[in-house]
Amino acid sequence: MATAHPYAARRRADIKAPSHLLALTELPRAMAEFASLPLAAPLLARAPRGDGHSVLVLPGFITTDASTVVLRSFLKRLGYDAHEWGLGRNLGPRAIGREGEKLVAKLEELHDACGTKVSLVGWSLGGVMARLVAQRLPEAVRQVITLGSPFTGSPRATNVWRTYEWLTGQRVDDPHTRGQIAESASPLRMPATSIYSKGDGIVAWQNCLEPEGAEAENIEVRGSHCGLGVNPSVLYAVADRLAQAEGDWHPFDRSGIKGLVYPAGNA
Repeated sequence: MATAHPYAARRRADIKAPSHLLALTELPRAMAEFASLPLAAPLLARAPRGDGHSVLVLPGFITTDASTVVLRSFLKRLGYDAHEWGLGRNLGPRAIGREGEKLVAKLEELHDACGTKVSLVGWSLGGVMARLVAQRLPEAVRQVITLGSPFTGSPRATNVWRTYEWLTGQRVDDPHTRGQIAESASPLRMPATSIYSKGDGIVAWQNCLEPEGAEAENIEVRGSHCGLGVNPSVLYAVADRLAQAEGDWHPFDRSGIKGLVYPAGNA
């Protein structure tokens, strides 16, 4: 039985976007996370390896598949059949279709080609979309991993919602958008992991939290929002989650030295 969301009782209006000062630190922190990859290479080389199944990686808002090259290359080195989403720049409905039909078709095509369920890894808005398509095509999805994805709460609790409306032509508070957000936020019928950072300068980290349950969890990391796809601790956690055998999900192990890297709890 799923446990209550730690912020379920908090009024949505109480959760605000991160400070503008924190947002201004995003780029230098992301660059530092990228620069740390060579130092973390020995650890990442020992990351768990799975069965090599197909993984579809979805980029964040405004970005393209170029932003996920490091993550996809890492997964390919571990033997996974990692795929770009191939839908161009992520401009919300302009990329995936008003009802997400383009992304559903992409997932169906990949599922049919590989003959097995596909894991979805989505960064920021890409994670919200991953949850949405998993709701609509659950028979094709093995598990969902989101990176800094605000799939609950108010879409205004970000520092980019005005930019989103301007570039996509979709208002964040119209009935259609609210319906899609509610659908994405609903509990998934497959294992789900949310990786988030309390140092996120773009979205409110509280809105990235899974209601933890039998096959759902949250993994906190230290870092920026824009660096999630190149953060060594994120890469390791994604590899660890993907390595689980289908039908044999278990919570992320924070024991030993990993407890220093991955804080426990969402408070």
